[in-house]
Amino acid sequence: GHPLGAAGGGAGFGAGFSFTDIMESFFGQSGPRGPQPRSRRGQDALIRVDIELAEAAFGTTRELTVDTAVVCSRCHGSGAAEGSQPVTCDTCRGRGEVTQVQRSFLGEVRTARPCPVCRGYGTVIPNPCPECSGDGRVRLRRTITVKVPSGVDAGTRIQLSGQGEVGPGGGPAGDLYAEIDVLPHSTFTRRGDDLFCDVYVPMTAAALGTTLELPTLEADAGGAAGSDGTVPIEVLPGTQSGEPVMVRGRGVPRLRGTGRGDLVVRIVVETPSKLDDEQTELLRRLAALRDEERPAGTVVASQKGVFGRLRNAFGTR
Repeated sequence: GHPLGAAGGGAGFGAGFSFTDIMESFFGQSGPRGPQPRSRRGQDALIRVDIELAEAAFGTTRELTVDTAVVCSRCHGSGAAEGSQPVTCDTCRGRGEVTQVQRSFLGEVRTARPCPVCRGYGTVIPNPCPECSGDGRVRLRRTITVKVPSGVDAGTRIQLSGQGEVGPGGGPAGDLYAEIDVLPHSTFTRRGDDLFCDVYVPMTAAALGTTLELPTLEADAGGAAGSDGTVPIEVLPGTQSGEPVMVRGRGVPRLRGTGRGDLVVRIVVETPSKLDDEQTELLRRLAALRDEERPAGTVVASQKGVFGRLRNAFGTR
């Protein structure tokens, strides 16, 4: 499978269902299965990794400490003490199961069950390894390297094949999944591959127009992707509060594709809250020049509204 994605999945209901399964569900009867191997594949493991938004966008490498089962170095997975080995179970004679015969209204029913002595393995370990107590594996903390590709998002799982739990009896290891969690950023918000942020500009700058230099996400990553740490944001004269400015191709690189998302900057116009006498007089003069002085309490209908457009169309006031 792909190294990125979620672990899991399974067969649907009804797959491989037969009359034998029905009989077994009632009577526990089945054909000979033989002993099960001591060596089995280990379980998959999951670890969560917290990264910054810039690391999610442009990739990073992390050294992670994990606690998983590994092959016992003393018995090399056999589970037996040095100089010994598993021997055939006397109870089931190596079959791994025992058979019971019961009489019922249907007649004689033979029921096969896993051997209670060897637990279905067909062999027993008379001298278990003192290091792993016969399991063939021990717990160990170890450090692994995880390469996080550019474009990952919260919930992305990176598959590390063979880095999970070693199976019983020294069986092959399962996989380790590193699940990404992206920490909040002080400036940018991510939606898909696009980045969003607010830029506050003075009322005068919004009216007259200006060009701002906005620090980009690349600045957090030390100039990653060969781009500058700032991007110019052009605020056109007469820009209203809430208007967006889009910068193409300055969002997050696409995880399974080419190119990048966009950067969407929302302009927020700041209205001054404290004015001295000179500034107040200047604004009043400007209001008079623009015929924007209104008596207190007068409601002014927006010319952009439905009724405003109707009045303009019919020349009424």
